[in-house]
Amino acid sequence: MIERYWILLGMMGSGKSTVGRELARRHDRPFEDTDEILRQRFGRSIGGVFSVYGEEAFRDHETSILKSLTPKGAVLATGGGIVLRAANWAEMSRLGTSIFMDVQPEKLKVRLLKSRRRRPLLESEDWESTFDQIYSERIDIYRKADIRICLDDEDLDVTVELLGKALEQVR
Repeated sequence: MIERYWILLGMMGSGKSTVGRELARRHDRPFEDTDEILRQRFGRSIGGVFSVYGEEAFRDHETSILKSLTPKGAVLATGGGIVLRAANWAEMSRLGTSIFMDVQPEKLKVRLLKSRRRRPLLESEDWESTFDQIYSERIDIYRKADIRICLDDEDLDVTVELLGKALEQVR
């Protein structure tokens, strides 16, 4: 049987990269991150890619990355907006199991406020209203994932355990 990716989906601030690294470590799988691949491809930050090339070009490259991958036993963290294109869903299905890390919007806002990482789509005075709009546009799309994990304030260990148990059930 061909090993397949575990593909982490969710809003910005849901912990896809942090949880993905630990999930990969515990299950002895490589870890990949579409944002990191894009940073390497462009030689600049995600914010820099957005400001120089725009969101549409960014999304084109996300799709290109998914198309370039072949199924393997790895963990893949994705950018929050990767779910917006139907073509990406087809690619993710080809590659592996998609997992929606579902965190309540108020919890995400607290995390984003504490985070030092800039989020290009939230670069505005009223970032919370922008966030609310993005969340409402995406929430039903995220729910198309193969697995949905509802998370609250679990620490990293508990979150990784929850993901591991959910993945065992689909094997």
